[in-house]
Amino acid sequence: MSKTEFDEWANFYQSFPFDDKHRYHRPAALIAKVSSTAKIDDLIGWLQPSYAANQDNFDEADMRTLAAFGFKPPARK
Repeated sequence: MSKTEFDEWANFYQSFPFDDKHRYHRPAALIAKVSSTAKIDDLIGWLQPSYAANQDNFDEADMRTLAAFGFKPPARK
């Protein structure tokens, strides 16, 4: 891939992200909003909990997998 093509893809992704939040969770939250008084951000948070909220759920195998992929495992509380 040329640098020009890479730069074009980077610009496209900045304008139109194609991650799970934008492809699945946001549309689902908008549909849920129709029959709810909840805020969109609360609905998205329920559909896609943050990494920090789940860090207590990692077992030893998860910690080793994260380390193998080069991620610093979260500190145990």
